[in-house]
Amino acid sequence: MELELKGVHFLLTYKCDLECDHCFVWGKPQAKGVFTLKQIRSILAEIKKLKAVNYVSIEGGEPFLYHPIMVRVAEEAVNCGFHVEILSNCYWATCIEDAVVWLAPIAKTKDVELTLGSDLYHSESWDTDLVRNAVKAAKALNIKVGILAVKYPDAKTPCPSKVEEAKVDLWEIMYRGRASEKLATKANKKSWREFTKCPYENFEKQTRVHVDPFGYVHVCQGISIGNAWQKPFSRIIEEYNPHENPILEPLIHGGPVALIEKFNLPHDAAYADACHLCFAARCLLREKYPDILTPDQMYGENE
Repeated sequence: MELELKGVHFLLTYKCDLECDHCFVWGKPQAKGVFTLKQIRSILAEIKKLKAVNYVSIEGGEPFLYHPIMVRVAEEAVNCGFHVEILSNCYWATCIEDAVVWLAPIAKTKDVELTLGSDLYHSESWDTDLVRNAVKAAKALNIKVGILAVKYPDAKTPCPSKVEEAKVDLWEIMYRGRASEKLATKANKKSWREFTKCPYENFEKQTRVHVDPFGYVHVCQGISIGNAWQKPFSRIIEEYNPHENPILEPLIHGGPVALIEKFNLPHDAAYADACHLCFAARCLLREKYPDILTPDQMYGENE
């Protein structure tokens, strides 16, 4: 079952200047793992073999920590014919003038848009000076820009719909990764038996994958379908069959509940969401399926 991918997301690095409670890739300043340009180029060459892919996303961690590499990746991806999206927490936008300097190389690369993470996990307010400066700089350079925010249950002020005329998309918390440890205890929980479907991925009709600096190709962060340093990326996609994957097969037919039942895993009576139950199950299965439920970084074992 070959995936008809529309997008490939590069986790350029796991390193981040922040250590947010909701981060499901466990980004932090001490995290290891960053792509080299040579590695990026090898994946881009493989992506070109897959005719359906039309966009590349550059994420992290925080990709601006490796700004020259990030810019070159954007340039080369656009030259390959892909639309490029870059996701950042805009730590670099200390003033508008400096933010323009950071963004100017991106502005020279056509068909690139910017998504800024800004919410109460990143700072004490929904719309900080950093995000305002970044939006103003992006608009001055004619870079398409939007804002991604994650719901905060105890928020005393509502999330704005726009910041400096940039649209804000408000997303639900995904209780996996660090969120499963830091946030799930405060969440309103539901019976574990309610989570019979993955709400975010259709593994039979997957339209995107994430590739990390260790070469792992993820259909969901922490569920690897192969390693691009061991097998060509295009072959991993062409040979993909979720029904032969011991983790994906039950998720397709019955969500996290089926994963628990298939392996008769111990579990609590209630969970924050489907991601929370799925992540808990995967943590219990990592020793049995170390090549699928990997890398350690995605499970907080990155010391």
